[in-house]
Amino acid sequence: MRRFLTVFSYGFGIMDSMGRTVDLHCHSNFSDGTLTPTELVKLAEKQGLSALALTDHNTSMGLREFMEAGAKSSVITIPGCEFSTEWKGKEIHIVGLFFNEKYWNEIEDFVELMHVAKHNSNILLLQKLNEAGYDIKYEEAEALTDAGEFNRAHVARVLLAKGYVSSVSEAFDKLLKEGKGFYTPAKRITSLAAIRFIKVYGATAIMAHPLLNLTYTEMLEFLPQAKEAGLDAIETQYTEFDEEMRATAASLAESFGLKQSGGSDFHGQTKPGIALGTGRGDLSVPYSFYEDMLGCADFYK
Repeated sequence: MRRFLTVFSYGFGIMDSMGRTVDLHCHSNFSDGTLTPTELVKLAEKQGLSALALTDHNTSMGLREFMEAGAKSSVITIPGCEFSTEWKGKEIHIVGLFFNEKYWNEIEDFVELMHVAKHNSNILLLQKLNEAGYDIKYEEAEALTDAGEFNRAHVARVLLAKGYVSSVSEAFDKLLKEGKGFYTPAKRITSLAAIRFIKVYGATAIMAHPLLNLTYTEMLEFLPQAKEAGLDAIETQYTEFDEEMRATAASLAESFGLKQSGGSDFHGQTKPGIALGTGRGDLSVPYSFYEDMLGCADFYK
């Protein structure tokens, strides 16, 4: 029976890779999730996961608590970050996994201007909502997160709490999506720059939820550029993928010599109905994906 040894600065664990599952994409209250990093680790234990990655949007602020919780857990904890990026006017999310602790501050420096742009975007969003009769204050959305800046999911939760909408999804469909007249996207870094940044610091670069952001034809154009920049993998197992999308994503990974990753994109109550590890019930990310992602990183250097 093959066994795999994983060593972190916070502790170590020996995991049998056969039959184990992992979740390489989730969010805490340091971005737009509702659980703390510690609560995520405890939930992963309850779900029987072998490994869990914290990939908060554009921040490393939750990683210390997450890794400390992992040191006391049977769950292997993976320090990550999900970067909001842009390619040819399309929003693309790039996940970095296995960021060594000594580089966490570099993440904050890299995204500093993004936070400023996000703050300005939030101010404009609330101003437009207020002008349309929606009574929402900056402090109300800010109170819902420990991140440096809130995002549209937090605004949606305020709208829901005040009875303006019946669900978070209705808030997005009615008010918060691009083109509805309220939300102006913040200036984002380029996808290729994010990939290069991730690789400079020895982490694994992954395209999150492909085929949701780009068409198949656009993927054929993007992936060669992304791989040249250092892209290691794409998510092929994802909550919102049906079997056809999973097969297509896997085929793209094979065609371009990329590894496969996957995760639930769990946000807690922000995205009800999505469970950690299993998504909407049929998600299963094999432990081998974790091994492959670790193999693409220089985590111990």
